[in-house]
Amino acid sequence: MAKPLLRDVTTPDPVRPLVVKGLTVAYHRKPVLWNIDYTSPEQGLVAIVGPNGAGKSTLIKAILGLVPVLSGQMTVQGLPAAKAKGRIGYVPQRSSVDWDFPVTALDVATMGLYGQIGWLRPIRKRHREAAMAQLEAVGMADLAHRQIGQLSGGQQQRVFLARALAQDADLYLMDEPFAGVDAATEAAILDTLRRLDEAGKTVICVHHDLETVASYFDHVLLLNLKKVADGPVSTTFTSANLQTTYGGRLAPSELLAAS
Repeated sequence: MAKPLLRDVTTPDPVRPLVVKGLTVAYHRKPVLWNIDYTSPEQGLVAIVGPNGAGKSTLIKAILGLVPVLSGQMTVQGLPAAKAKGRIGYVPQRSSVDWDFPVTALDVATMGLYGQIGWLRPIRKRHREAAMAQLEAVGMADLAHRQIGQLSGGQQQRVFLARALAQDADLYLMDEPFAGVDAATEAAILDTLRRLDEAGKTVICVHHDLETVASYFDHVLLLNLKKVADGPVSTTFTSANLQTTYGGRLAPSELLAAS
């Protein structure tokens, strides 16, 4: 009598929003990231933490294809990152933006829809309405027709957040979204990040304020040229890991921020 066929009940590994394997990046032959392996959680808010020059912004830019890499592979939702840019929403550092460019807040938010509109195709009323809805979501609808350079730093940050939201991405990469903003903008950004989390998205932010990591984020990636540690904040954001990441240069008050 033939034996019954056994069913394979093994659950396949989920496709993660971001997987980085063996990533090395160098500027003028000087490594700024070395052999980085990282797998993001399926969803949640992730902080990238490390000292100045640790390669935090470079990691974001490498995923986006904005800097050349020496080696490594990166996938977004199982696709090579270079072929998945439409699935990534990006909020750059404010210092990297030309604020004199003659565009309005609404123009910037509408840029997030170019994947739907297509380059050199007309922007229609429905596109403007969709972009305006995202400006409304971050409290910037009243200033939609203001030139971007005439806005405050916090307002500019909200506009670029609206642009990222308009993309309706799976993965959001943000380079210090809380840097240099007022308290109201910080609260508005945090509220937006939490709504993205509730919608099942993954948000990865370069973050410099150690005191707010535990209250703002679910996961952390500690970085200093190499990966020091990554995982849930509750188990990874520890004084010992921070001392390793910062080379023992942290003040006692900063170490108290860690669990």
